Amino acid sequence: MNKLKKILIGASACIALLSACNNSDNKQKSLDMSTHQHKNGGANYVCPMHSEVTGEKGEKCSKCGMELEPVASNKARNFEFQLATTPEVIEAGKPANLSISITEDHKNVVLEQVHEMKMHLLVMDEELTWFDHIHPEEQTDGTFKVSETFPGAGKYLLFTDYKPVGASGEVKLQIVDVKGTPLNTPKTLTEKLVSKIDSYTVTLTNGNDLKTNTGQVLKFTVEKGGKKLEEKDIQQYLGANAHIVMVAKETKDFLHIHPVSDKNFPIYAQTQVKKAGLYRMWVQFKIDGIVHTADFTVNVSEGSKSAEDTNHNHHNH
Repeated sequence: MNKLKKILIGASACIALLSACNNSDNKQKSLDMSTHQHKNGGANYVCPMHSEVTGEKGEKCSKCGMELEPVASNKARNFEFQLATTPEVIEAGKPANLSISITEDHKNVVLEQVHEMKMHLLVMDEELTWFDHIHPEEQTDGTFKVSETFPGAGKYLLFTDYKPVGASGEVKLQIVDVKGTPLNTPKTLTEKLVSKIDSYTVTLTNGNDLKTNTGQVLKFTVEKGGKKLEEKDIQQYLGANAHIVMVAKETKDFLHIHPVSDKNFPIYAQTQVKKAGLYRMWVQFKIDGIVHTADFTVNVSEGSKSAEDTNHNHHNH
């Protein structure tokens, strides 16, 4: 009898221990799932123009400054991008017609108007010495067309920025070859933080402080005849007081930036540069109905990574 009692007591202890282990495992699984959900909860917002930039509610895009929007619940959509030129062989100094179509299931998609235009086309030569910002016009068949005259022979980069309705914004890079006499311009290998355009002097005041792995501001002053202009002196251009493009010299990484208002600088923007290196920058601003384009060359150095920066950068992938 005593032996049977001992056996029953031992069996009860094993069952209790097994139950405790199972409860412990279940609690751990619930904790892991809760933590996983919490971490992913911050990626429910995305930039409407740069789908790779995600984050939390209230944050702004590190590339263009636009406020992040809720991620669409519908499944990812696949768009096809096509660029056609007429004539097919482009010659320097002669107009070429560019036709762009964005299709889904072989049908042209409807694009949203972003920064006052449905499509932005940024054109530059391979050496990043020549720049043009044009806006293809929508046709009755849903395609977009524009004419461009390339100044010299060589390869040209065409960055097309657009946003289909109900989807994230996209930037497509196309490279076209132009025949004829090459551009006779020096290569951009040294820093240029002051740009003189028409009667204006534009200075990137913190151009020596640009680093990766951290939120970055761009501070510009604009002077004319020795007088510093204020924000009120600059007219709105494409829905902002200026327009900024940065392209890496080696990798051709592309940043499309729209400034925000600031009382201390007439042109002030926020961004985040991920890769160190030499960058070309074009700043466009409008005064008295005329758009002026100032160009810069900046060196972005490698910044140190902190825990906070690492967590912030996690949202950008």
